[in-house]
Amino acid sequence: MDENITSIHITETLSLSKVMTLLNDYPNLEKISCSPSVYNRTSEKYIDALNQLDVDVVKEYHWGASKQSCDYEQELLDLASEGYKAREIAEILDITINRVYYLLRRNKTKLDTNTKKYDYDEVKSLKESGLKPKEISEKLDIPIRTVYYILNKK
Repeated sequence: MDENITSIHITETLSLSKVMTLLNDYPNLEKISCSPSVYNRTSEKYIDALNQLDVDVVKEYHWGASKQSCDYEQELLDLASEGYKAREIAEILDITINRVYYLLRRNKTKLDTNTKKYDYDEVKSLKESGLKPKEISEKLDIPIRTVYYILNKK
């Protein structure tokens, strides 16, 4: 029995036994929320009876997991802003690289980074000076596919 809780969310249709259990477990209950599908399957008698007891039954969507910030999220964003690569960030924070990518995607607007990571002019000038794409990739420490992308971009 928890007297501090005034609002709950249910995922199953209300029945007489369910209503009685809820009222016994939560004596100060003021609001019961449920999805529209659960609400539509609940008898009007139960909804009216709860309303007479000053307990509102409302339709609310509760889709997916709630966003939970992690304690290393700001540090991850700082490392990304400093130019660290995802793999390096994962090693520093001892988390998976997929988690790094997820958090970077989720916080894309918070990052103060330029969308153009590499100097296109430098890549093109190195190509014009006679270097091969693989050599450019090694010299600038960027992926070879990025070098090809820059060189083929018009």
